[in-house]
Amino acid sequence: MNATEKLQALLNQLNTVIVGKPAQVQDCVACLLAGGHLLIEDVPGVGKTTLAHALSRSFGLQFSRVQFTADLMPSDLSGVSIYERQKESFVFHPGPVFAQVLLADEINRASPKTQSALLEAMEEKQVTVEGETRPLPLPFFVIATQNPHDQLGTYALPESQLDRFHMRISLGYPDRAAERELLRGADRREMVEQLPALLAPHDLLELQQLVAQVHASEALLNYLQDLVAATRSGRWFLQGLSPRAGIAIMRAARAQAFLSKRDYVAPDDIAAVLPQTAAHRLIPVSDAGRGAVEQVRAMLEAVPLP
Repeated sequence: MNATEKLQALLNQLNTVIVGKPAQVQDCVACLLAGGHLLIEDVPGVGKTTLAHALSRSFGLQFSRVQFTADLMPSDLSGVSIYERQKESFVFHPGPVFAQVLLADEINRASPKTQSALLEAMEEKQVTVEGETRPLPLPFFVIATQNPHDQLGTYALPESQLDRFHMRISLGYPDRAAERELLRGADRREMVEQLPALLAPHDLLELQQLVAQVHASEALLNYLQDLVAATRSGRWFLQGLSPRAGIAIMRAARAQAFLSKRDYVAPDDIAAVLPQTAAHRLIPVSDAGRGAVEQVRAMLEAVPLP
């Protein structure tokens, strides 16, 4: 199978596990093709962790799962050196962050101190423990789930942490037909355990290189800059998008175009990924009366197409 056929087979496989959510599944695949970290935010029980497991298994990536709790310490993620009597020296025991995919379940239930321990790993693909810097495996992704902020026992993720996530998606409740299939069908956890790996890590790295080659015209770059400038105007949001956010939107749009079997980015690709890529980085002005996602969509309507 060529790259396009492999990706279509992967999307089909994911949609058999997460039923009725093809757009969200495609967003997740686009995020990994763009080389970014993924944040899945929703109420408990709608399939966030199942989706994260299915993604890592389908991509053929080595993964580890950490349940974030209030007493989780940074060393529980990065690892620790333990004195071994036989060797008469300290030996480093790597933590779960040393995997190709770290499933950070309910990330906003950990303290800010532990959340900040992920910043270096997410940005620089390395961790510094006891003065020594150790590289992480490649590719490296954090797929995190979080509950809404108004639930008990949650801490709001700091802006610096949110900015490291390439995309934030929400699954939402299934429609009636999808929920009937869930009620009638097999246990989703058992299905995930039986999923075959349709790609290998080197396949994903090659696909990421192909995505990076998707063409973006000067007119399209002007459109993206107009959108970024609109976020900074003060009309829609308290603070605008950073250059890093603009790069993230461009990479996600390239991945979206690649999944649509095109070798160029269209304005529709930017519109398709902008709410998921930008909204978690933005705070609407106080008189907007809308959430960040709705405000991003309103801004999209107001900025003229090229």
